[in-house]
Amino acid sequence: MMKTANAVRTGILALLLGTVAGQAIAGAPVAVPAPSLDPAFDRAAAVVKAAGLPGELVVSDAGGADRAAAFGMADQATNKPNRIGQLWIWASVTKQVTATLVMQEVARGRMALDAPIGRYLPEFGGDRAITVRELLQHRSGLPNPSDTTPVDGVPSFYRETGPAISDAVRTARFCSGKAKGARGGQWEYNNCDYLVLGAALQAVTGRSYARLVEERIAAPLRIRTLRLARNGALHGGAAATSYDGAAPVPAMNVATGGAAAALTGSAGDLARFDRGLMTGRLLDPAARTTAWSGNAKLGFMALGVWSFPARLKGCAAPVQLVERRGDFGGTQVRNVIAPALGRAVILFTNDASAEFGEVWQGKGLTFDLLSAAFCPLTA
Repeated sequence: MMKTANAVRTGILALLLGTVAGQAIAGAPVAVPAPSLDPAFDRAAAVVKAAGLPGELVVSDAGGADRAAAFGMADQATNKPNRIGQLWIWASVTKQVTATLVMQEVARGRMALDAPIGRYLPEFGGDRAITVRELLQHRSGLPNPSDTTPVDGVPSFYRETGPAISDAVRTARFCSGKAKGARGGQWEYNNCDYLVLGAALQAVTGRSYARLVEERIAAPLRIRTLRLARNGALHGGAAATSYDGAAPVPAMNVATGGAAAALTGSAGDLARFDRGLMTGRLLDPAARTTAWSGNAKLGFMALGVWSFPARLKGCAAPVQLVERRGDFGGTQVRNVIAPALGRAVILFTNDASAEFGEVWQGKGLTFDLLSAAFCPLTA
């Protein structure tokens, strides 16, 4: 599951990021060449190794080159190691995929960002005036699955199984329930937002979410591992057992994440997705610019990602970052693109207790990792 405390803390930190970055950085980030891939990867891998983090790291360039390494145990009980190419829960990187599919429909003229969701889901039982943009930015006010009664430490929403967990049924039932707040205010992280978008995509295209992912994302990029978690499958079909310290994370049904959190695949295939975004194979320049335009008033939230300028160690100028993070079923992921550098950094870990820190703090795992991957070697 997504840790509720973590989600709240992430929201506060993102808002702080908007304030701090706005005060600290004058002018737009300057494009500088990325350091050579091999030494940059070696430095990034050293950061992960020093942190003692189990998982998999990929550093990828838009031109197609990438480097990968795996660390630590996938299963502490059996001493099974994490391996390059294994399947991972993509967690909320799923939202980045969903946002990409929505922007494809916007580019085709079949959806509009500021149109009410009721235009595409006329039978939606919630506030049909909520816009597509508000859903993408978690500003809907819809009921939140994380607020459902916990069962063994997991919100009951994420323990259910069967056909009732589809995006369409969740939209018609739970996500159509009593609103938690008014639409259009400050953002609050909520998986219902993207479950509703998944249902809307199906209504507009006549294709299931799984089929859209296959046809619009996987097939064009020759991605072979990307798919929705199997209903009821252990770890959603992914390879690693997640731990919170020494204790396994309580079981949940990863498939309940739907278009918000249920995609699984390899880290290498996530790198292919990032390259598809960087090279314009998935979105045309106008759609990508819209999707990656961070709103400073919302903590630099964009559409399905956060996009902000950051000062990194070793980089003479701020680096524009497009960040997507996830935490679901005990798997944590960081997917960060530096568009001007043509480089992406992907890190999965099955350590649910890992602390990544925040880039704006100028220290911590994320700051050190991105500095190593995106900036020239410093003395």
